[in-house]
Amino acid sequence: MRRVVSIYLPTWPTDRAWKADRSLPPDRPLALLDTTGRVLLAVDTPARHRGLRAGQALSLARSLVPELETRPGTPEEDARGLLRLAEWVYRHYAPLVAPDPPDGLLVDTTGADHLHGGEVAMLQALRDRLAGAGFAARLALADTPGAAHALARYDGEPCVRVAPGEHRAALAPLPLAALRLDPDQVDRLETLGFARIGDLMGQPRAPLTRRFGPQLLQRLDEALGDRYEPLTPLRPAGVLEVEQVFGEPIAAAETIARYLDDLARELCRKLETQGQGVRRLDLICRRVDRQGQAVMVRLARPSRAPDRLAELLCDRIETIDPGFGIETLVLRAARAETLQPAQRLNELGAAQAADPVDLVDRLANRLGAGRLYRQAPVESDVPERSVRRVDPLAAARGPSWPARWPRPVRLLRRPEPIEALALLPDYPPAAFVWQGSRYRVVAADGPERIHGEWWKRDAETWAVRDYFRVEDDSGGRYWIFRSGDGVDGASGTHRWFLQGFFG
Repeated sequence: MRRVVSIYLPTWPTDRAWKADRSLPPDRPLALLDTTGRVLLAVDTPARHRGLRAGQALSLARSLVPELETRPGTPEEDARGLLRLAEWVYRHYAPLVAPDPPDGLLVDTTGADHLHGGEVAMLQALRDRLAGAGFAARLALADTPGAAHALARYDGEPCVRVAPGEHRAALAPLPLAALRLDPDQVDRLETLGFARIGDLMGQPRAPLTRRFGPQLLQRLDEALGDRYEPLTPLRPAGVLEVEQVFGEPIAAAETIARYLDDLARELCRKLETQGQGVRRLDLICRRVDRQGQAVMVRLARPSRAPDRLAELLCDRIETIDPGFGIETLVLRAARAETLQPAQRLNELGAAQAADPVDLVDRLANRLGAGRLYRQAPVESDVPERSVRRVDPLAAARGPSWPARWPRPVRLLRRPEPIEALALLPDYPPAAFVWQGSRYRVVAADGPERIHGEWWKRDAETWAVRDYFRVEDDSGGRYWIFRSGDGVDGASGTHRWFLQGFFG
């Protein structure tokens, strides 16, 4: 099912003005003027809260807000800036991005959200990055561009996600202006008693068309998904791509896979001439019904191995809905980097060890890059603070794991309490109970004493933990500890905890 994000930038011109002119007083409202210098072209949020609106006369604005700061508006620069923002979204989020002037973007994220941790995480990350760059934004995700556009501008929430198939109910309470109609048409509809989009649903279509023309029902059908609304996606300059146009539409997965192999080889030949490898591939499928679908594949390292690229693309064929047939396939190197020639043999002529990058790429494109990581050590004696998540192919650097004492292969995110029977202060437990099950200890090693990090929290100044490696009668090996030294109550509660597992 198609999924579209609308990015609404309510104060795009003034946000750009604030970023471009650092001399603007931060405590004064800002308005941008048209070419005559007499009419407000755009206002920022503080000015809007004071009652100012675009289209007002400057004289009226001055009477309402005497301290108003003004600057000339730059609509042409705002439009070029919107295109640059669309290119940034294209590079980082999805292959189908279309400007929605004058203050928004439309992004077809079908098949791309899993690479960003899911739809909710993708929306929040995108909004946070825009806010970090100084741009106020409201985002909405729905099944159609019209629904997403309406919800981003009229729902009122900063991030709105409408579940698949629920956009009709979400649109019903919105005002008619959310349908992107002419203002005079909205006024005529309101005169007849239509106030919300839901008021138009189910009405006889012929009288509405005779009175208001075809645009009204066209916009309604596009928002509801009864009529397909194509996007005109941005096509960044300088991006390598290859295209295959079919005389007869194709639909079978085997046929698509065969042509993907041919396209991958042709694209790799172009990449080789420029000494580049691809880091992100976009496959654009144009169907006979004018619908477009995109598949995005990311790679951990630059590559121009056609077999590998074709295999990664074929793994995503199952996400493509060919409908009545695909008439054009476009394979695009959305992100390419310089690729150095690889050394295949070591100095003795033996083949090098297998590179895990192929496995990483396949897992990342199936599960999402955010779900794939490896553990790296952090300089801390406290076990739960001694690990962090890093990229699975990140180079090893910084501290290493302590060698004097072994560490478990699986460390719990936080220690879990257990009930233990032990002699204090230095003996390991003879048995313990964890999650309702009893474990009898037959072998143990320890204690290893770990002191608290007093420079982080005062409560850890005297805190200690005594760790033991224990083995139960069924062969399970566990890493457990007692809070405190077993004598002084100030050192800990003397309760027992399970921290990890040794295989």
